Amino acid sequence: MDTRSHWSQKTLIIAGVLALLLSVEAQPVVAASKAEIDSKVSTSLKKLYDTEPGAKALGAKAKAILVFPDIVKGGFIVAGEYGDGSLRKGNKTAGYYRAVSASVGFQAGAQSFGYVLFFMDDESLAYLDKSDGWELGTGPTLVVLDKGFGKNFSTTTLQKGVYAIIFNQKGLMGGISLQGSKITKITPDK
Repeated sequence: MDTRSHWSQKTLIIAGVLALLLSVEAQPVVAASKAEIDSKVSTSLKKLYDTEPGAKALGAKAKAILVFPDIVKGGFIVAGEYGDGSLRKGNKTAGYYRAVSASVGFQAGAQSFGYVLFFMDDESLAYLDKSDGWELGTGPTLVVLDKGFGKNFSTTTLQKGVYAIIFNQKGLMGGISLQGSKITKITPDK
């Protein structure tokens, strides 16, 4: 391979990565208002329930639902993710939370996604309330459900712990992991 061809390939790869990074609908890292968070949570939950009937059944059984409608993740070698959401008990907001995570390793890219945590029992919900920031992967049992899970489960078997559903993934990064994300209570502006 000649030098000119080698540099052309590198230039194309770099241009492709930059185009990918710019194509992700990243939100600026500023605190959202309560109204903005609640609006995004309601819209995301409706879309999820419309596309995943199992999620709707799970939501009906849950003690509370914590929805992060728009998590933004990006980086090169060192990556971070960030997003705000709200905890719903019934149809009412019971609190606001922020999810933040950082990682180091062989990674490059950017993506956005949302996730919902279904708290199925009072003990799991109490852990969220009493912890000074819940690091996912510690504390209550957390199970990430695959897309289409509703065909293979019964809500009578999912009664303890916390269940997560990831949705609305855009962009490209080497996978999504909720483990290690830290969730803390926040007080956004009105």
